[in-house]
Amino acid sequence: MTSQAVLDALIIGTGFAGVGMAVQLQEAGIDNYLVLERAGDVGGVWRDNVYPGAACDVPSHLYSYSFAQNPAWSRKFAAQPEIHRYVRDCAQRFGVTAKTRFHSEVASAAFDAATGLWTVFLTDGTEFRSRALITAMGQLSQPAMPRVPGMERFKGEVFHSATWRHDIDLTGKRVAVVGTGASAIQFVPEIVPKVKSLVLFQRSAPYVIPKGDRAYHALEKLAFAQAALLQSGSRAVQFLVHESRALAFTSLNKLMKVMELQFKFNLRRQIKDPVLRKTLTPDYPMGCKRILLSNNYYPALAQPHVSVVSGAVQAVDATGVIGPDGRHHEVDVIIYGTGFKATEFLNPLQITGLNGVSLQERWKQGAEAYLGITVSGFPNLFMLYGPNTNLGHSSIILMLEAQMGYIRQCVSRLLADKLRYLNVKQGAEQRFNADLQKQLKQSVWQGGCTSWYVNEAGRNVANWPGFTVTYRLRTQRPDWNDYQQAS
Repeated sequence: MTSQAVLDALIIGTGFAGVGMAVQLQEAGIDNYLVLERAGDVGGVWRDNVYPGAACDVPSHLYSYSFAQNPAWSRKFAAQPEIHRYVRDCAQRFGVTAKTRFHSEVASAAFDAATGLWTVFLTDGTEFRSRALITAMGQLSQPAMPRVPGMERFKGEVFHSATWRHDIDLTGKRVAVVGTGASAIQFVPEIVPKVKSLVLFQRSAPYVIPKGDRAYHALEKLAFAQAALLQSGSRAVQFLVHESRALAFTSLNKLMKVMELQFKFNLRRQIKDPVLRKTLTPDYPMGCKRILLSNNYYPALAQPHVSVVSGAVQAVDATGVIGPDGRHHEVDVIIYGTGFKATEFLNPLQITGLNGVSLQERWKQGAEAYLGITVSGFPNLFMLYGPNTNLGHSSIILMLEAQMGYIRQCVSRLLADKLRYLNVKQGAEQRFNADLQKQLKQSVWQGGCTSWYVNEAGRNVANWPGFTVTYRLRTQRPDWNDYQQAS
């Protein structure tokens, strides 16, 4: 079945980005839009990641839409069910759910220069045509499974933390956890009390600092609800604290020493065994990989039935995991906490722009975009959470809202001026990315470690090298001189 009506905008994804973008379009008076969602509910990463202990490492008041502050957050750092509920409530309240087509997975999209329309094809063969195509698929939507010899031979239970198997009871089981990223440090402490034994394989140790989490008192929540200024003040303080940390990641790496002292104190206080403490001490500069927050990760690893093995897993066989030293660890369950394919933007979508060029071909050396939003040769295509718009120091919602405002202006201009298309000029895109990569070379992320920020070619395609304020100023108003405008 083919949809014949031409849409003004088509959004792919219903996480924070997709829902917020839909609200922005509505505020601009653009109601002829549709949101496509592959699952049966909104929420994106907060719908999908339901592993034990899943929570945010950005304070709740900052990890919220500026236009939909929530005075009822139960904790300073909200857990997954509450964040998912918040996104779902926003989608309902602003009418986005009604404009969403669920169970609609996009397979490909192609642009027609003659008509200025994108044709979007779903996996079931359905087609949609739209003036603007907006991707809101996130950087953390495709679980990454490591390539380990013999993985298919294992006779026990296997799953990735992003597709947690709640039907598997881990009580009394021998469990192997592969990976020590942000997900693993949250679920490992939750399962340690249940399992018979747990062996944690870490390719490299993460830096873990205390998480200043606590429940909000009923009186605090009442005050936030009655006086919006109080919540705005709380958000402003959190913003300033987090924004100041950008200096440590980018231009003044020596400031990272403050957080390094925090890490050392935390490790020494919670891990008494000097051998284990050495195993859990990273061998790369702090901040090069994502800094993790937890109050219970180290105490969990100090338990007598838990062991930590450093180095890459050699192989998996029918009964267990073979570690880097050749030792065989017999286990009943293997859980991969190995993160996501964060540098493979928009995959597995097949996107074709002008002259039949595919976006995958264009990005063969690594994804890049002008302001992380538009790509030359792909007119009327706008990305949320695109290349180099991730943060190491603050809330991604701040970046998303800046992008939403920018895209809203672009779509409004397309419609108001009856343009066939807006295509960012190649020179503008190249200048932007040359400057960006130059700044990134001074950052702590180029400290020589292997992280999900950097692709296989060694190019940082994920992070923004500066303040969120700088990005918001850059995206406040489109510079139409940087775009080819075809009528």
